[in-house]
Amino acid sequence: MQHYYSRQAYKDGFVISYTHSVNKGRVHDYYRLCGNKRLELYQTDFVSYGAGIPEAEETPGAVFEVNGDNYSIKNLNRCLDRLVMAVGLIANHSISFGDSREYKMTSLFPAQTSIVFEYKKISLAAYAFGKKIKG
Repeated sequence: MQHYYSRQAYKDGFVISYTHSVNKGRVHDYYRLCGNKRLELYQTDFVSYGAGIPEAEETPGAVFEVNGDNYSIKNLNRCLDRLVMAVGLIANHSISFGDSREYKMTSLFPAQTSIVFEYKKISLAAYAFGKKIKG
């Protein structure tokens, strides 16, 4: 099992992007740390509604915006202990860390691998030795 750590993700958050299975449009989910060391889905950008896309009305305080041909829902405030996902070929998952460079998940993990995103404090020794580092 490989571990990827990123100081940038801790500092600025990260974006998981994927191709939606139904409408085939690109979706961008924005995550950052909550104050209690949980992950927060705070925004999603997409081109068309489809299964799994949140409705702004479901979340108090969420704001729906139209930006040309794209849509955004901001202030989602959905905190998670961790995000579990499977790396998909068709979904073409990618991750970016605020610098606009996207990393294809299939270049980091084998397709269909289940991965977990969570906040985890590690020692400097564990960070420096034996772990693959990204970011």
